Amino acid sequence: MMDEREENDIEIEGIIGYERRGSGFSDQTIKEPLLGKSRINNTSQIAIVGANVCPIESLDYEIVENDLFKQDWRSRRKVEIFQYVVLKWTLALLIGLGTGVVGFFNNLAVENIAGFKLLLTNNFMLKEKYYFAFLCFAGCNVALAIAAGALCAYIAPAAAGSGIPEVKAYLNGIDAHSILAPSTLFVKIFGSIFGVAAGFVVGKEGPMVHTGACIANLLGQGGSRKYHLTWKWLRYFKNDRDRRDLITCGAAAGVAAAFRAPVGGVLFALEEVASWWRSALLWRTFFTTAVVAVVLRGFIEFCRSGKCGLFGQGGLIMFDVNSAKAMYSTPDLLAVIFLGVLGGLLGSFYNYLVDKVLRTYSIINEKGPSFRVLLVIIISLLTSCCTYGLPWLSPCIPCPPHLEDSCPTVGRSGNYKNFQCPPHHYNDLASLFFNTNDDAIRNLLTSGAEKRFLLSSLFVFFAAMYVLGIITYGIAIPSGLFIPVILAGASYGRLVGSFLGSLSELDVGLFALLGAASFLGGTMRMTVSLCVILLELTNDLLMLPLVMLVLLISKSVADCFNHGVYDQIVKMKGLPYLEAHAEPYMRHLVASDVVSGPLISFSGVEKVGNIYHALKITRHNGFPVIDEPPYSSAEELYGLVLRSHLLVLLKGKNFSKQSTMTGSAIMKIFKAHDFAKPGSGKGPKLEDLDITEEEMEMYVDLHPITNTSPYTVVETMSLAKAAVLFRQLGLRHMCVVPKTPGRPPIVGILTRHDFMPEHILGLYPHINPHK
Repeated sequence: MMDEREENDIEIEGIIGYERRGSGFSDQTIKEPLLGKSRINNTSQIAIVGANVCPIESLDYEIVENDLFKQDWRSRRKVEIFQYVVLKWTLALLIGLGTGVVGFFNNLAVENIAGFKLLLTNNFMLKEKYYFAFLCFAGCNVALAIAAGALCAYIAPAAAGSGIPEVKAYLNGIDAHSILAPSTLFVKIFGSIFGVAAGFVVGKEGPMVHTGACIANLLGQGGSRKYHLTWKWLRYFKNDRDRRDLITCGAAAGVAAAFRAPVGGVLFALEEVASWWRSALLWRTFFTTAVVAVVLRGFIEFCRSGKCGLFGQGGLIMFDVNSAKAMYSTPDLLAVIFLGVLGGLLGSFYNYLVDKVLRTYSIINEKGPSFRVLLVIIISLLTSCCTYGLPWLSPCIPCPPHLEDSCPTVGRSGNYKNFQCPPHHYNDLASLFFNTNDDAIRNLLTSGAEKRFLLSSLFVFFAAMYVLGIITYGIAIPSGLFIPVILAGASYGRLVGSFLGSLSELDVGLFALLGAASFLGGTMRMTVSLCVILLELTNDLLMLPLVMLVLLISKSVADCFNHGVYDQIVKMKGLPYLEAHAEPYMRHLVASDVVSGPLISFSGVEKVGNIYHALKITRHNGFPVIDEPPYSSAEELYGLVLRSHLLVLLKGKNFSKQSTMTGSAIMKIFKAHDFAKPGSGKGPKLEDLDITEEEMEMYVDLHPITNTSPYTVVETMSLAKAAVLFRQLGLRHMCVVPKTPGRPPIVGILTRHDFMPEHILGLYPHINPHK
C-alpha cells in the first residue's frame, strides 16, 4: 500500500502544464520546500486487524477551525448546545443498555449451548458409551468451531482475536477498515458465543470490550448508511473527537458487562485502552458502567426464577470466596511474594510464546479463509482430545461427607463430576476440564474445606491451560485472554497453596485467587484496574493488600523481560501506536531531521486542475495553503486543508473563471455539517468526481475550508518534544515552519509515521535506539 506521504519516487512531473497562479511558478514541477534532500517515508501503511491485512489511516482529533466551523459555532443557539449535552448523556445511557443486554445474551447463549452439549455427553457416559460420548462431544465442538471460524473468515475477519489491541490503537488515533463496523459487531457477538461454547480455551471478556466499542461507534456515527440505519439528529457527533469519547465509554462498558465490575471497567479504560483522558469523560464513563451493572442485576434477578434454561449459577461470573477467611502471617507473605515472582516469569514467557504463535498463524491466515477455518478445526479437535482424554489420567476421589451439593454431580453444573468413576466418587480433573470455563474457575476458587484437588491434577490442568491458551489465541475466532490466564494462574496458585498445606494459614482457594492475579499481572501488566476487577469478581475486600502486592511484584518482574501482551500484539500487527513518552534517541534530533516528502502546497485561490491532479497522484490527507500577493503582503502560511474537505468542495463545483476570492459565496452554499466526517469512511471519493476539461482551468477559493490555526513547531524543536506534543494533542498533522525569514513559509509536515522508529532509524542507522 502507498504511504500517507510517500508514493516513493512519485512522478511529480505529471503536474507540469498546470500553472501555479500567483506563486511565481509556471510549467514547473511543484516544489518540495524541505531541508536538504527529499526524504521518503517508507513505513508500512498496512496492518493486521483481527485476522485481516488492511490499509490504515490516522484519525482527525483536532478541531478544524476554518471559517465554516466558526460561523456554525457562532450561530448555535443555547437550545442546540443543550441538545448536544443531553445527547452525550443519552448516548452514554444507550451504550450502557446495549452493552448490558449483549453481555447477558452472550452468557445466556453460552451457558445453554455448552450446557446442552455437556448434558448430552454426560448421558452417554452414564450409559458407559464412552467412545460414542467422545464422538458426540468432539462433533458438537467442531460444529460450533466451524460456525465461529466461518463467520470470522468469510464475513468479518476484523472480528478475530480479542479486539482490545485494535480498540487501543483506535483510541490512539489509528483507523482501519471494518475495525468497528456493524458486520464486525455481529460476528463478534455470535462468533464469541460459538467459540466459547465450543470449549476453546478462550474468554468472552476481551471480545466484550470490542463489542462495547462497536456499539458505541454504531450509535455515535449516526447509524449506518449501508444498513439504512441513520439518525439526522446525531450530526453533532460526526467527528472523530466525540466518537473517541463514546468508544472509550463503550470499552469500559464491555469490561463492566463481562466481569460485572463497573468500577474496574472505568479503570481498565483509563489504564489500558484510552490515550486521552479528562474529568468529564471519567464521569460519563462511570455513568455508562453503572447502567451496565443495573441492567445485569435486573437480568440476574429474572434468571433466578428458573426461566433462563441452563443458565443457573454459571455466566455473569461472581466467584464468591467469602467462605474462606483471609488470615495470613509472615510465612504467607513470603509465599505471596513467591507467587508474584512466579507469575512474572510465567507471564513474560507466555507473552513471548503468544507472539511467536501469532506470527506463525499470520502466515497461515494469509493463505485464505479456507485455511483459517481449517486451523480452527484442528485446534478444536486438539482441545476436545485434551478436555475428554486428560481426565482419564486422574484417579477417582471419594465424595466428602456432609455435603450440601449432590456428589457426584448429575448434570452439567456442579463441582463433583462423575465422569468414569463409580458411585459416591468424583473425578477432580473432570470437574475442571469437563465444564464451562466459568465453572472451572469457580471450582478452583472453592475453599479447601469444601473441595480437594490432587496435586497431579492441578499440575496437568495448569500445563494444559497454559499450552492451549497460547495455541488457541490467534485463530480466526473472537477470543479473549482473560479467562485462559485466570484459569492457568488459579491452578498454579492452588497448587502452591496445596504444597504449603498446614504451613500456611491462607486457604487454597485464596491462593488460587492470588495465582490468577499474579499471572494476569505478568501477562497484561495492569495493576489498579486488575486489582479492582478481581475484588469486584470475588467480593472479598479483605484480600486487597495481598492482591496489590502480588500484582506489583509480578508486573515488575515481567517488565524486566518484555512488554505487556496487548502492547506486543499492537506492535506485531504493525499498528503505528504512539507511546506517551518519547524515545531517548529522539533528543539527539530536531523536527526538520525527519520530515519527509514530497510536500505539495496550494495557493489560497487555486486552479481546480492542480488540486485534482495533486489528489490523484498522492494519498496525502493534509495540504498547506500558502497565501501570496495580492492576497497577502508577503508569502505566508495561511493554514492546512484536509483531503476530505477538498473532495467535498470540488464535488460542489463552486468554481470561478478568474483567480478571485469567492469565500462569501461558498459560505452561503455550504454548511459546516457538509464537511463532517461520514460514518465508516463513506465520504466522496476522487473517482466519483466528474470534472470537465473546462472546469479544470477554473479556480476555487480554499480560504473558507482551510484550518487557519494548525499546530506548528519551529524546525529546530527537539524531536522528543515534538513527539510528546503530537501525542498529547492527538494530532494528525503538525506543520514544521522555518526559524529564519526569507525562506518558504513551511518546511514540511510531520505525521504519525514520521515518529515511528522504523522511519527514524532508517534515516539515521548509526543511532543506538537504546541510548
